Amino acid sequence: MEVTEIIGFDLGHGETAVAKAKVDSIETPEMLEINHKKSQITAIGWHSELGTLVGEQALIQAGVTQLQIGFKQKPNNDLNSRQTIRSFLAAYYHLLKDSKQIETGGASNFYVGCPSGWTNGEREEYQQLLKESGIELLSVVPESRAAMMQAREAGKLDYGELKSAILIIDIGSSTTDFTLVKSLSEVPLDFGRNSLGASLIDKAIFARTLANHEQKPVLEEVFEKYPHHRFRCELQCRRAKEDYFSNKQLYSDPQSFARGFESITPQIYFIPQVNQPIMEEVLNRPLPELEHKSWVQAFREAVSEAKYKLKTQGIVPKVVLMTGGASRMQFTRQICEEFFVEPETQVRPDPEPERCIAMGLARVGRWERRAAAFKEEVNKLCESQKLKALVEKQIPELVKLLSEPLTHGLLENAVKPSLRDWQKNQIKTLADLESSIENRAEQWLKSDRARQIINAKCIAWFNSKLQPDLAAETDPICQKFQIPKGSLRFDDSIDPTVVNPLLSFGDDILAITVAVLINLVIASGTIGSIIALLLTGHLVLPIALVYSAAFLGAGVRLNRESIEGAIKKNLDIPGWIRFISLGDSRIDKICEQMNPELELKLKEKMTHEPETFDEMIGKVGQELKKALYTKAEEAIILIQ
Repeated sequence: MEVTEIIGFDLGHGETAVAKAKVDSIETPEMLEINHKKSQITAIGWHSELGTLVGEQALIQAGVTQLQIGFKQKPNNDLNSRQTIRSFLAAYYHLLKDSKQIETGGASNFYVGCPSGWTNGEREEYQQLLKESGIELLSVVPESRAAMMQAREAGKLDYGELKSAILIIDIGSSTTDFTLVKSLSEVPLDFGRNSLGASLIDKAIFARTLANHEQKPVLEEVFEKYPHHRFRCELQCRRAKEDYFSNKQLYSDPQSFARGFESITPQIYFIPQVNQPIMEEVLNRPLPELEHKSWVQAFREAVSEAKYKLKTQGIVPKVVLMTGGASRMQFTRQICEEFFVEPETQVRPDPEPERCIAMGLARVGRWERRAAAFKEEVNKLCESQKLKALVEKQIPELVKLLSEPLTHGLLENAVKPSLRDWQKNQIKTLADLESSIENRAEQWLKSDRARQIINAKCIAWFNSKLQPDLAAETDPICQKFQIPKGSLRFDDSIDPTVVNPLLSFGDDILAITVAVLINLVIASGTIGSIIALLLTGHLVLPIALVYSAAFLGAGVRLNRESIEGAIKKNLDIPGWIRFISLGDSRIDKICEQMNPELELKLKEKMTHEPETFDEMIGKVGQELKKALYTKAEEAIILIQ
């Protein structure tokens, strides 16, 4: 059955919340309810008649035994722990199905969060454990990713911030996780302080209340014999803590208290109470779980260490994103603002941390499915023959753009300097002239200046000719996935090496160019006239005087071909003939006359080399494919 909805399941150590997002929609995920509440205490209990109960029901229902709270942890070999987690998730799953809040028959894909500090192996083992609850379509992803996605889609992060460095501080009930997100890649910052969770504050309030209780020995005995009473009392401590931080101004008066209440027996009550002086005492009390550091001290050191680690890497986060229920405690934000100062860094607590991760998980699942479909569309385009056809169609325009600057550059940098050297008798024979032109042509074609010219023309060709055709194929993909039109366009940022075909057949062009140049030079008006005079006999006497002994002595038959070859190889035309017949103006005129024919020859040669152009088309197509994949990865973060 096709997956139609994503269920974001935030199984927290302290609270659990669930959200649902439709795969084919970009609407805000919907929070689902258990026991008529959108967020529940993470609790599970067993009742002899009602069976498994979760959340508030497990806490208030009379007759509940084996109550468990705060049981989220890394997967281990403790069978009771594993069974508790399996049973909790299975109970939630059945309640959601029975209330028809989720689809059945495999249409729902669950996404469950875990601390970002967990290894891939721990994540996979946790995922397998959760699947044993009966949910086959289930994935485990870091909660930091969910927080990031929720902030992005809720409009708290813009595109520039998404591509920058963001530090996510997730202050949960059991752990405080620091995650660096740089260029959309997550890097957990591990300080070895996985026990720095807000539940330690609850336990400290519990310990203080118990220590000051009039019937402490009785309570200790009750808690030892009936652990579910202890769990209920700890929850009352948590409620007192949350009430205090939600109304801190109200409880600054020493006579005002945030209270919890739990009845142990009709005569014995457990009433934790907190105000500003008491909370300051609790927060600054050394705790054995934190190596006898206070909660405030341990948190401050963790934030300080996070900044130091980022600084050593030269990273200043643009945003510090705070999430987790304990981010509501004002002092945690104040500590973060002490170390990460505006305007370099903005500290942004999530306004609804109890819903943030569940909604973010639903968004992550929806995004992953839509992103995979988006990449598949781009892949189909890249693997089709369309890219090759687009490039092949525009090759004549590229040849046209390249031939003119190539012709001009070769004449100016190879032909003219060689003719001037020949004119000044610095080049002796026509064979030497040919070698000079060839060497200079090769040097110029491989020079930085030539590459700059070629790159500029290739980019102009791509932007004016290939880009519009490519956009006609990619814009509909963007429209289909509801991302800004043109997100797959390159604009002026295309790397010239992507569309520079000369890199793959520069030697061919060199051979073509030299052959054409030599033929044109030899056939040009002046040098050609000199050779014609020699061949028709007007300068036969100088030839005979110079070469007769060599030719006749060797028994060589004199004909036009052999004489022309000999002239080219051996004849050093006198300087006065060169000077008279080949002045500077004549050199300029020769090059001017050669220009159109050389340009035409280059166009013809490049156009009629199918193997060379197959290579060009293939290379440009492959490079375009790579670049398009890169653009697709960038565009993916825009998908909702």
